[in-house]
Amino acid sequence: MKDPPPIDLAASAANAPVGAGRRAARPTRERILDTSLAMFNAHGEPNVTTNHIADETGISPGNLYYHFRSKDDIVERLFGAYENRIDDALLLPTARNPNIEDLWLQLHLLFETIGDYRFLHRDLVDILARNRRIRTRFARILDRATVSACTLLRQFVADGVLRLAPAELDVLVENAMALVTFWVGYDSVRNNHYDGSIGDPRAAMRRVIALLAPHLAPTERDHLTALATAYAD
Repeated sequence: MKDPPPIDLAASAANAPVGAGRRAARPTRERILDTSLAMFNAHGEPNVTTNHIADETGISPGNLYYHFRSKDDIVERLFGAYENRIDDALLLPTARNPNIEDLWLQLHLLFETIGDYRFLHRDLVDILARNRRIRTRFARILDRATVSACTLLRQFVADGVLRLAPAELDVLVENAMALVTFWVGYDSVRNNHYDGSIGDPRAAMRRVIALLAPHLAPTERDHLTALATAYAD
C-alpha cells in the first residue's frame, strides 16, 4: 500500500475548533476525533485518509482501527456531535412566547456549529451520497429545523410582529433553510476558500435576516438590526 500523500499539518491545526490543540492528555479516542475534525475542515473529508489521521494523532493505523472501524465510522461520530449541537440550537422557549432575541440566538448558534463542523456542509453531497445513515439523519435535521423555524415565525405572526401569509411564510423558511445548509459551499466558491477557511458567519446571518426583515414590524426590525450590528462590532 502506498503511503498517503503529504498533508500540511499546520493547516489542520489552524482549522481545529477552540480547545482542540490541547490533545496530549486526552484519551486516544477523543484525540482521533479532534484530529479528524481539524483535518476534515482543513483539507476536505474526501482528501483525508485514516493513515493521515493516524500520523497526525501520533498513533499507528492499527491503534486507530482499534477505536474506529473505518473513516465513515469517524465521520458518523463527528456527525453525532454536530447533530446534538444543532438540536440544542433549535430549542425554543417553552415558558413564554419566542421573541426576536430568540431568533437571533438561534441563528448565532446554528452558524457557530456549522463553522465548527464545516466539512459536513462543504462536502455534504459527497458524504450523503456515500453514507445512507447520515443521509437519513440529516434529512431529519432539516425537518426539525423547518418545524422550529415555522413555529417561531408563526408565533411572530400571531403576535402581530410579522406580516406574512401562510404560503409566503413557508417559502421564506424554505429559502432560509437552503441558505443555511449550503452557505459554506457558496462561500468557498465565491471567496476562493479552498484552504479550509470559512468566511465570516455574520455575513450569512445577515442574509437570513435580510429575508425576514422587510416583513417585520418596525420596532422588531430595528431591534434585530441592532443585534446584528452589535454582533458585527
